[in-house]
Amino acid sequence: MHVHKPLLLAAALALGGACAMVAAPAQARVHVDIYANVAPPPLRAEIVPPPRGGYVWVPGYWGWSRHHHRWHRGHWVRARHGYHYVPSRWDRDGDRWRYYDGRWER
Repeated sequence: MHVHKPLLLAAALALGGACAMVAAPAQARVHVDIYANVAPPPLRAEIVPPPRGGYVWVPGYWGWSRHHHRWHRGHWVRARHGYHYVPSRWDRDGDRWRYYDGRWER
């Protein structure tokens, strides 16, 4: 059977487009290692608002953006039943600093 190349290409594009519309799982995460040659500044003192039922306070932290540290203020996030929140942190790794993003753990 002879199939014209334009028809075959159109079918392949249609199939590829349909596959691209499949949603990724809601819990999918992308892991990116962030290293800095400069130590993060000391954490800033924050006034933590009164507790909110069903929420967990995520403390502020120094992130890394465009070659410098950038402060991210603390905020409330909805609690996850059976999990606890581990805050973001920087650890020394040889002659540089490695950033670990905040996350939920069981």
